Amino acid sequence: MNKEIQNIIVTLKTVLSDEPWYGKPIYTILEEAGTGDVYKRPEGTGHSMIELLFHMLTWAEYVLSIIKNEEVEKAKAIEALDWRTIEHREHNWGEGFAQFKSTNQEIIDYLDTKDASFLEQSLQDKNYNFRFLLNGLIHHHIYHAGQIAYIKKMLN
Repeated sequence: MNKEIQNIIVTLKTVLSDEPWYGKPIYTILEEAGTGDVYKRPEGTGHSMIELLFHMLTWAEYVLSIIKNEEVEKAKAIEALDWRTIEHREHNWGEGFAQFKSTNQEIIDYLDTKDASFLEQSLQDKNYNFRFLLNGLIHHHIYHAGQIAYIKKMLN
């Protein structure tokens, strides 16, 4: 068993659905946010909660694609969806949240098959390795979940 990969898995699971030290787990924050007006922007500016959710989903899908060593074109296509225009008929909270959960579970399941050398591998066309990428994803999730929680509070 690789302790560092297991630590990344445990940390990701903790911030997503267990008991992180900073407060509510991300899935709880997202569940609660989904009961509000997810399309509304606070004071008419910034991002809506649903824009942030789909931004988080984009980067989770990007990370999954990269760690699975899928075609560079696929990763670039995913990256191009970042900060996409959200359409009420096309994007809804429930489906986005379900995709976000599913993608994160795929990341966890895939990491569980890897050994220590995996984290040292550098990303193609990047100056960092999978360790940096995965830890960055965790930080990214926490950051944007905090924004969503704050927007929800502002709108209520």
